[in-house]
Amino acid sequence: MARFVTIDDSQDPRLADYVSLRDVNLRRSLEAAEGLFIAEGAKIIRRAAEAGYRPRSYLLAPRWIDGLRDLLDAVDVPVYVVTEELAEKVTGFHVHRGALASMERVTRWSEADLMSADRLVVCEDIVDHTNVGAIIRCAAGLGWDGVLLAPRAADPLYRRAIKTSMGTVFALPWARLSDWRQGLGHLKEHGFTIAAMALSDDSVSLDEFAAQLRSRPRKVALLMGTEGAGLSSHWVNQADVVVRIPMHHGVDSLNVAAAAAVACYALGPVH
Repeated sequence: MARFVTIDDSQDPRLADYVSLRDVNLRRSLEAAEGLFIAEGAKIIRRAAEAGYRPRSYLLAPRWIDGLRDLLDAVDVPVYVVTEELAEKVTGFHVHRGALASMERVTRWSEADLMSADRLVVCEDIVDHTNVGAIIRCAAGLGWDGVLLAPRAADPLYRRAIKTSMGTVFALPWARLSDWRQGLGHLKEHGFTIAAMALSDDSVSLDEFAAQLRSRPRKVALLMGTEGAGLSSHWVNQADVVVRIPMHHGVDSLNVAAAAAVACYALGPVH
């Protein structure tokens, strides 16, 4: 059973896991060093627990205790009970969902685990956490098997990525590519057709490529590039096909998460 501890000092060292949640650089180093991630909101906390992640501690306003009572009764960890004002001082923002948990960070899947998939989204250097979370949510919701991330892509277990994904980061397999330069060759060795989402003179429309997949089904790895420059030439040149979403009214492209949603729907197994 969890141990309830009322805290009224924002400088209390027991709250170290929850300090400055908006400071990305601080959180990156702290969470890696301590082996933790932060789950925000009762629904996200519950989904993390149901996926098998173990809590280190909870930070709760009193009004959220009853709704999480079954989770709290199942573990022997501290529950730090604080006012919402104190939570804001510690975290650096208004915790409007009223509940936080520090969870133990574990590696659930490897690159090798995803090689048996039929549909993968592969993210090259997508650095915005909300975009990574949204892409994982799209892939999960539209029936894709997993997401691979280049070494410099954002952390799916960062708080904002988890929140944007609505907890699908706990359920959909995702892993890091071990080698950015050679990683696409590894995918080809395992039978994937590499489809790069990019603007190029030799690109085919999404509808055209979808029709090709219906006529000759095969494994697909869909490459999505970083928010500004898009995919690197190194990755585009290794692709088997370059795919574009036809655009109108002078718009050249969509946000990467929106483009991923459109492409996952068009190319996914539901079709």
